[in-house]
Amino acid sequence: MQAFLKDWRQDAMNKHQYESAIFIGDKLLALTNDPNDAFWLAQVHFSTGNYSRALTFLEKHKLLDHSPSCRYLAAHCCVKQSKYEDALAILGDKTPGHLLGNTHKSRRKLQHTSGNARNGIHRKGSSRIEKRGQSEEQEREATSNSKYEAAMCFLRGICFAKQNSYDRAKECYMDAVRIDVQCFEAFDQLMRNCLLPPDEEWEFLESLDFDSITTDGTDTAQEAAQFTKMLYTTRLSKYKNPAEFSNAVDSLSQHYNLDANPDLLLSKAELLFTQCRFKQALAITTSVLAADQYNFSFLPLHLACLHELQQPNTLFLLAHRLADTYPDEPATWLAVGVYYLSISQIAEARRFFSKASMMNPHFGPAWIGFAHTFALEGEHDQAVSAYGTAARLFQGTHLPQLFLGMQHLQLHNLTLAHEYLTTALTLCSTDPLLLNEMGVVLYHLDHLPEAIKLFHTSLQIADEIDSDPTFWLATRANLGHAYRRQHQWTLALGEFDEVLRQGSAPSQPQQQSDSSSSTTGKHNILAAKGLVLLEMGRTWEAIGALHEALGVCPQDPVATDLLARALEENVGGEESGEFGDEDTTQDLLDEAVEVKRQEMMRRGPRKVGRRGKGVGGGAGAGAGTGRARMSEGGEDSMMIMSDGEE
Repeated sequence: MQAFLKDWRQDAMNKHQYESAIFIGDKLLALTNDPNDAFWLAQVHFSTGNYSRALTFLEKHKLLDHSPSCRYLAAHCCVKQSKYEDALAILGDKTPGHLLGNTHKSRRKLQHTSGNARNGIHRKGSSRIEKRGQSEEQEREATSNSKYEAAMCFLRGICFAKQNSYDRAKECYMDAVRIDVQCFEAFDQLMRNCLLPPDEEWEFLESLDFDSITTDGTDTAQEAAQFTKMLYTTRLSKYKNPAEFSNAVDSLSQHYNLDANPDLLLSKAELLFTQCRFKQALAITTSVLAADQYNFSFLPLHLACLHELQQPNTLFLLAHRLADTYPDEPATWLAVGVYYLSISQIAEARRFFSKASMMNPHFGPAWIGFAHTFALEGEHDQAVSAYGTAARLFQGTHLPQLFLGMQHLQLHNLTLAHEYLTTALTLCSTDPLLLNEMGVVLYHLDHLPEAIKLFHTSLQIADEIDSDPTFWLATRANLGHAYRRQHQWTLALGEFDEVLRQGSAPSQPQQQSDSSSSTTGKHNILAAKGLVLLEMGRTWEAIGALHEALGVCPQDPVATDLLARALEENVGGEESGEFGDEDTTQDLLDEAVEVKRQEMMRRGPRKVGRRGKGVGGGAGAGAGTGRARMSEGGEDSMMIMSDGEE
């Protein structure tokens, strides 16, 4: 009869007929009075959303002290009811120290004994086999308990995060993965919420004991361990070790037929986004959403790509569909906010970003978008406050600190800007945008050799990650200006020529708005080139460059003044290579630079976020979370010293 009832109960569960399962499970419990059957019935109550009933049932049958699985279920009931203090009372506020050392040993022992049993190594009679069987059963039970203990660490981290104790939450998540490397929920919380800097993410991955994974065979266990490690590698920050990430993706795609898996495609799209290859990233996200249009893990990154490529019509249709079908999802109102941001209705965008962040206070892309709206309107105090909140929530990503530094640089608070950007560099030293911004700060502080080094490093990293070079023309222009101020005329001229060459022949077709911004910046580069040529004594070439600058922008005061002086010098036959009053010329260029910076401040940042891993990815994604992360995302350099290509 018991076997009959168990089969009936399981059949009802498989069909999601919970009332039938409760009805039969209650009768089975009356027959057996088995704690396992009581625990099973409590799980059915939990599955139906009757959390209070499930918790009361566990307490009534005194199951809380029966096993870790019962305590886990009771604490989970409290978490579902937002009773975090009650949950912590059941879980305890600290991870038992003995769990971090004994779990891996017991799993290896179980794997070893299981392999011996399968290979028929027992040679000392049936009693030895029975004892070994009992020992294996005990090891299996210990392994099962350790998995529930890891799950309890995960719940403990959830409780601390809800109480805004993010450091303790991070430690609990890390302990959960250390105890059970297959506790992906905890690992995902660490990565999605950007609780670890990129360097620490990789260190943490290397510290995990993947060899503790057990399967039916030793060879299979080793393969499973490697497979799991590669899967986890694809979830890490894309700002660090892109080669290892690519190797993991290639191996998973070729050997395990996961090339079309959405999770791997999301990781690829995140990498492309960090490389500023927005069209390729959008192609991936669009293909996945075409097959699964409500895959919310893709939405922050997809929205960021649409915003970068200025596609408001697509954003409108997507936001409208989401608002009709999923009004309770934070990503829905993120989409509405991004749409209004793309059409420059900043107040409306702020309202919907705020709504998304209120629905989920840990939604990184919403916080970044909310802060961007203040930056766009020049409300620096509010922007700094919002970015500061994002920095507190997503401690492992450098993007909020980067944005804080950029805000203070706009306000000419160079000391504070340097401090925030230095903090960002400690979190991520491989973001080309961050290196460019720090170089701009050092440029304004007259630390030109250090600024030149950072601009060089930024361009080198952008080249290493195969980023579109047209997105880094501003950095190259900054490098040219730094060379100019150091009187390294040949190097400066080379950088300005490269900016003009790449800006006039972009690697991909530009939209009208992109080409107009290119035209707006070209005249300043030509004026700077003309000044360098004058300093080199090449007056006729300088006159040609300045005429071309005035052809682009006839009202450019810098080019007009330089051309007048060049013509005077040419008439006077002065080819000495020493041109005019250098301080006055420098002041004129700096004035033009300041005008450009004010224009960019009014336009504000463009990227909403990234996840990837951030802050949204993803705080992930970027805030998207971005980058999202939050899709984790950056923004255009608002501190550009020239009018180079953006």
